[in-house]
This record gives sequence, C-alpha cells and structure tokens, in this order.
Amino acid sequence: MRRCWHTLLIISFGYLFAIPVDSIADLHQLPTITIRVTPHPVNTFVPSRALGAGIDAHDKGIVDRIYRRETIKAMLSAGFKPLTYRLRTELGIEAWHWNPKGVWSDPANQQGYWTSDANADSPIRTCYGYRLPHRGSTIDQANNDGFSRLDDGDPNTFWKSNPYLDKRYTGESNALHPQWIVIDLGRPAEVNAVRILWGNPYAVQYRVEYNSSCLPVDKESEGIWITFPGSKIERGCGSAAKLRLASRAVRARYVRILMTVSSETASPEARDERDRLGFAIREVYVGRIDEESRFHDAIRRAPDAKRQSVTYASSTDPWHRASDRDDHTEQPGFDRVFASGLTNGLPVLMPVGVLFDTPDNAAAELRYLESKGFPVTQVEMGEEPDGQCVEPEDYGALYLQFARSLHDVDRRLQLGGPCFQTAELDFVRWPSSKPGGRSWMQRFLDYLSRHGASNELSFFSFEWYPFDNVRTSTPAQLLSAPKMLTDMIRRLRADGVSPKIPWLITEYGYSAFAGRPEVDMAGALLNAGVVCQFLTLGGSAAYLYGYEPGELIDELNCNSWGNNMLFLGDENGRVRERLATYWGAWLLTHEWAKPGDEIHELYIVKSDAGDSQGREIVTAYAVLRPDGRFALLIVNKDPKGARQIRIRIRKESGKFLTPTGQADLFQFSSEQYRWRSDRESGHPIRSLPPRHSSLILGHTTAINLPAYSISVLRWPGNLNDVHLPLSK
Repeated sequence: MRRCWHTLLIISFGYLFAIPVDSIADLHQLPTITIRVTPHPVNTFVPSRALGAGIDAHDKGIVDRIYRRETIKAMLSAGFKPLTYRLRTELGIEAWHWNPKGVWSDPANQQGYWTSDANADSPIRTCYGYRLPHRGSTIDQANNDGFSRLDDGDPNTFWKSNPYLDKRYTGESNALHPQWIVIDLGRPAEVNAVRILWGNPYAVQYRVEYNSSCLPVDKESEGIWITFPGSKIERGCGSAAKLRLASRAVRARYVRILMTVSSETASPEARDERDRLGFAIREVYVGRIDEESRFHDAIRRAPDAKRQSVTYASSTDPWHRASDRDDHTEQPGFDRVFASGLTNGLPVLMPVGVLFDTPDNAAAELRYLESKGFPVTQVEMGEEPDGQCVEPEDYGALYLQFARSLHDVDRRLQLGGPCFQTAELDFVRWPSSKPGGRSWMQRFLDYLSRHGASNELSFFSFEWYPFDNVRTSTPAQLLSAPKMLTDMIRRLRADGVSPKIPWLITEYGYSAFAGRPEVDMAGALLNAGVVCQFLTLGGSAAYLYGYEPGELIDELNCNSWGNNMLFLGDENGRVRERLATYWGAWLLTHEWAKPGDEIHELYIVKSDAGDSQGREIVTAYAVLRPDGRFALLIVNKDPKGARQIRIRIRKESGKFLTPTGQADLFQFSSEQYRWRSDRESGHPIRSLPPRHSSLILGHTTAINLPAYSISVLRWPGNLNDVHLPLSK
C-alpha cells in the first residue's frame, strides 16, 4: 500500500509553507508559523520572453529531417516562445562557417582565417564547422572525436595559440595573457626532463612547472604550480629544446609549460601577421633522464583522443583549411530557422563564436541577420569557456574585441555570456595574484571593469545541468536540486554578477550526459522545478535544451539509456512519442502561466514538509496571472508516497484566508506516463496528457498529490482579495 501524507499549504504573500499533519480533521491545532510578510511579488515575468527553448546541431542529414512541417508543429505545441540558437562548433574546437560562402585570408591556398559572406544569393539552409588543425586540447565538449597535435606523434603538425591574445589585438602587455599547455600523464610519474619541438613562433621566455594533483579547473585542489629549478628559460632559440629540469626526479602527474615572450617569427611563406603571433609547439616529451643519459618518455602518442595522453591548451589558433570541414555535424542555416516558425516572430538569442573564431566573422554574421530583417537583440559571446579551460582574462580580452566589432555594426545590440557549462566546479581557476583570486567570474568582471567596459556585459548566462552522474539515486538528486540552484545563484552574486542585468539559463536539463532520468518522470519534475525556481529567484528567462526529436543513447556505458529531449524520434527525425518532459513543459507554458505577452507576478514558496536532511519533498511555485487567477505548480518528489494538501493564505495582518470557489486542477503522474526500459528500444508504454478536473475549494478541501507528480492548481482570486472568508 502506498503511503499517504497530509500537508497544509500556507501562503503568506511571499511565502508558502507545507506542514505535515496527522489528521485532516484537526487543522486548528497545528503549531503557529510566524514569518516575515512580503506584501509585494519577488519577481515578474512575461511568458513570451521567459519560457524558451534551444535548437542545436545534429548529425549529417538530420537537420533536413527535423525541419519538416509536422515536426515543427509538434515542437511548437510544447508552448515555448523565445528561441536560442546553440553553437556546437564552439564546443568542438571548430571555426564556424555560418555562411558556406565567404573569403579566406589566403584564398590562393583555400586556407587561413575565414570570414563568411554578409550577403547570400540563396537562403542558407545548412552550415558547418571546420576542425582546427592547430588544436592543443585532447578533449572537447562536443563529439570529442578530435585530438591534440602536441602528442599525436607527428612532428609536422603543431599546436598554436590564438593570435588575438597578442598585444597587437589586446592593446596590453603579453605578460597579462601568458599562454600555456598542460600534459596529464594519467598518474604520478618520475619527471626530471622535457623535450620541446618548437614551431614558429616559438617561446623566447618560458618555464616548466609541475603539480601532482591539480586539474586545470579543480575546486578541491589548492592548484599550486611548482617551477622546476632548471626550467626558467630567458633566451629560447626555438628548434628542439631538451631541458634537464632537476638533479633528482620528482613525482608529478601534471606538467605545465608557461610561455610569456614570443619570437614573433613565422615560416618563410607566411604572409598574414597573425601567423607570427603567439606560440607554437610541434611535439612535447615529458619524462625522466636516467643515469646513462637515456630519456624515458611518459607520454602516450597517437592521433586519437582515446589513446593519446590528455593535454590542455590555454587557447587555439582559429587558422584552418577548406579540407578541415567537419562533414559529420550540421548546424541549421539561419534562413531555414527563421522560416520554420520556431522563432514565433520574436528576437532570437544568437551566438557568435569567440574562442575559435574571428571578430570579422562575428560582425559579418550580424550584418547578414540584420540585412535579412531577422530580429536579434541579444548575442551570447561564445559558449562554455570554463569547460574549454580558458582563463577569465583571456576570455575578457576576446570578449571586448568581438564586442567592438559587433557594436560597430549595431550599437543597440545587447551582449552577454559567458555561458558557463555548469555550476558544479564553482567556476574556479588556478590560484592567481590577480584580483578575484580563484573565482573565474570575479576575475572576468574585474577585467571588464579595469578596461572601463563593465557595461559591455548586458546579460549574464549559464547552462544548468545539475547532475553528471545519472547512475546514482534519482530521488535523492531531485531533493537536492533546489538547494544547488539557490546556492549557485548566491555564489555568483557574491562574485559580483549584478542583479540589475538579466540572468539567463540558456540551456537546462537533468544532466549533460544521457541517462534514463531524462526520459522518465524525474526529468519532467526537475525541468519544471528549475524554470519556476529560477524565475522566482530573479531570473529573466530559461531555455530548455532538447527541443528537437532525439534518440536514446547510453553515453556513460552504464546501461542507462536516455537523452535530453521532449520527443522520442524515429530514424527519419519524426516524432514517435511525447516524453514526460513534454507534458511537464506543457503544464508550465499552458496552465501555470497564461500564454501571451502579459506580466505575471511571482511569490516565494517555501515548504516545511521535508526529509531528515531538511530537503523539501513537496515544492510549490506561486504565480498571480494577468487574468486574475492564482496558480500553484506543485511537485511531489516522493517516488512512492502520495501527499494531501490544504491551502491557506496568510494575510499581512497575520490572519489566514481560505481560497473558496471553483478551481481547476491539472495533474501529471504515473497514471498518465510510464517508461519501459529496453536499451536503445526503450519507449513510453503510456504517454497521456495531464488529467484535468474541477473542484470546489473550501476550508475542508484536501488535494491529493500522486507520487512523483506535477500538479497545477488554479483558481480565481487575488492574494489581496479581502472578501475571501477568513479562517479562524
């Protein structure tokens, strides 16, 4: 038999309490709750601006299949209005040819730095990214099918840093933007020597450091780098440098080469200034010289991310060739997107590549969009610099260069970022003497401030995928999710992010990794709660990730098949089934909020019905709609036990109101949805719309919340209506 708990919900303008009771008949013997009355809403939002979704790149051929009338119609039925265009090329260490037509800086050889054409003879339907042949990072945040040129075993290839971080573009000393590579040996090894095959330009001044436990971003480690005593080079001359770092080997897992002064040299055939800016390394060797002067290399070499030792690079040169096109992944073309109807005629939150692109290409993108009359008011600058291990000062320098180029086209444009990939790592960097210490965001904001450019950050954006591990206890994760979001927002405000600018979640979902919770009820419960909580905490807009139909994958090889998506698609990109996340979104956009352009008022909701750790089992989110109706979206996170609630509204005077009259109740639970796991063939065996019923609210009315459910209770009446009968 399922447990059934009785709960009393008390709304006090800004606060709503859930109090477990043993007997519905004895409500007046409940303990008195004293709280601070908040007579005004804590935030407002407009659904057509705040409740959005995002579109992304797909495998080759999938874009054509998705952008069909019946699929677009199904996507629009979810009720999301604003759209954001996600940029997978930025995650895959690729340059973006958003228009397949354009010009190379070296047109004779079809290579160099690319600028897409700001005009087009025909609509752009599909576009591609181009892999960067001077890549220095083994791992990327997209398909992770590239590799580092630092240890690929080929001395003819090389890593090169981004020339836009040189003083000729930043306008400041290169000492403020040292470039580095980090080699992860996989486990601590004996190290007393390195060998560096330099390319052009090479480092004139550099040093070699080691660390036994620190990742490039690691909140648990102190992150202290120790300089090898024999590694400070003041007059490097390029070619092959073999350095004896110490008389005795040290045990180290991570080795870093930090470069501060460049030779500013290039190969004889180079004609572009950017070819001679930054640093280049063809191959790096780390290991031990034994007593017989033999060098033992500890690095694994292969042109394959799975087999080579993992390396990280501070930046990558966006130079590439026509032959570097990534044919496996397609981005939908601008004209296709704006003609599809997915934009609802509203401005689209557009991206520009920053980490692996050029300011000229970004400016041309904006010129194209405006020449076509495609509405764009906000541009997100790059994507996930934290996941790319970019230093905040380097991102700041690139941000300002791209901002100048974009504002030369349109001064009204609102620019923002940095689009953090997650909050789990606390946005920290290695310890630094620079203002802000380890805080990535503090250091970025300080960089903007020192350059008199704080106003260039018109909005702040981040992605929210709270759980990396989809194999652990899903109920426990759901209970911990609200505190994680609250703590993250509190931390970012402490870091200096202004509450006066819009805060955007530009992607959200259960996890950045695929797993069953995303296609079962847990995904629906988490997504609906994230949006409501974020808006209540002061957020401006949230964009769901997984708008298009998708397929099941077992990304972590743990037999947990899933994906962030509203629809389960077939091999032709058509909608097979609506998933739980679709129906949760539908409740949010159709029943909790009133669709349209009118202002909604939000009130803080707090529940005292928690578990032994104080985590809320029942969470509720309160909105006063412009049609005069008051709505609660209520999430019961108990996977086995139903709950019963009663509604009381606490007045500023301390008295309580009991809502009366007819109300609408919409509920979505296992009665409407059930998932069957069957590896890649998993599917819902039941997927029905939320159940709608009418009821009369009164002093004795109890509302049942099924286990693992989302409910929307909506009734006519303003919180300040004095004509509602007062309870004793």
